[in-house]
Amino acid sequence: MNSNKKYLSSVWTHATEACIERGEGAYLFDTAGKKYLDFTCGIGVTNTGHCHPKVVQAVREQAGRLLFGQLNIVLHRPLFDLMEELSTILPKELDQYFFSNSGAEAVEGAVKLAKQVTGRPNIIVFHGSFHGRTHLTMAMTTSKTVYRARYQPLVPGIFTAPYPYSYYYGWDDTVTLNFAVKELKRLLKSQTAPEETACIVVEPVLGEGGYVVPPAGFLQQLRKICDDHGILLVADEIQSGFGRTGEFFAVQHEGVVPDIMTMAKGIASGMALSCIAYKKDFASKWIPGSHGGTFGGNPVACAAGAATIRVIKEEKLHINARERGKQLLQGLRMIQQTYPVIGDVRGIGCMAATEFTRNGNPDGETAKKAASMAARKNLLLLTCGTCGNVVRWIPPLIVKSEEIDNALGIFEEVLSEIRTD
Repeated sequence: MNSNKKYLSSVWTHATEACIERGEGAYLFDTAGKKYLDFTCGIGVTNTGHCHPKVVQAVREQAGRLLFGQLNIVLHRPLFDLMEELSTILPKELDQYFFSNSGAEAVEGAVKLAKQVTGRPNIIVFHGSFHGRTHLTMAMTTSKTVYRARYQPLVPGIFTAPYPYSYYYGWDDTVTLNFAVKELKRLLKSQTAPEETACIVVEPVLGEGGYVVPPAGFLQQLRKICDDHGILLVADEIQSGFGRTGEFFAVQHEGVVPDIMTMAKGIASGMALSCIAYKKDFASKWIPGSHGGTFGGNPVACAAGAATIRVIKEEKLHINARERGKQLLQGLRMIQQTYPVIGDVRGIGCMAATEFTRNGNPDGETAKKAASMAARKNLLLLTCGTCGNVVRWIPPLIVKSEEIDNALGIFEEVLSEIRTD
């Protein structure tokens, strides 16, 4: 079967060469019957695990009723079911929804909305950000140059502020927080004036940029700055949403309500779906017909989305994420004591990172080798970070205690082998 790979575009990168036949819970099975413990979740997508029975049932039933209903033309029941479920987990202020297919589409839509609402042209993002690969979102993405290389010139009017990444700067959280806020305020005086800034777009937990949890109070400071200047706060919850951090959305850890929120990945357990949630006050300012899409709000995807939210609530998967996340971080910190090449262990819920450094410098080679060797031992992990020196841990929210222990055991075994190479 892999011989047919010659037809697949070479622009795709591949963490493994595994050809997967099926998935179940925290595991993937390849065509040779090999079983992998999947701590990638398709990059934070399968929060309910692979092929959760209730999600599969919802997809099957809906596929037999209606595969497609274009929202400019008709409405459908799964759409209303999904919106009802979203209303139970989102801040009550965010009660208007627009549906697309991917995270990048959601971010594009959120920026277009912010520009129409405010009448302002500019956007602020943060160092290490990842917001997508379309022409606009690529310009908003600063996690790696490869996402932007040879695509210049990019969309103008985008300005970048420091993300409060304490380990990178080598400071404690208080110093880092104060620095990031000070630099953001300076940006508003030196590069984009408040009256020309439509929105600040932030990942409440930095994703592709290194799985960085900002110091407590950062989101609250952003909220205040936005309120002071009439700037909209856009929370990109595409990777951190739907229970991954131990709350349904990462902004809830600080009690912050953004003006706009983007969601995708974990929203529908693997079906292509994304969503923008925003305040009703903005509805009259988003010109009808100025944004849209053919496949957004697909009935089957909406059915999967509604089922996904019900599963997370009924099985309390966000709470399991908290407990298993604590177990994972504790285990990783114990391993760190033996292997100082792990410079930092950080995370929140089931969104954790091990950052590799050697002699004070990023060690991407060891991180990449660790992920590759783990795959050979049937544990799937991914790297991230600007220098590729972070191994990110993204287990499904249905993960069990023994599966965390198994993954930690494999990781420690890998590091012991790297050490002796």
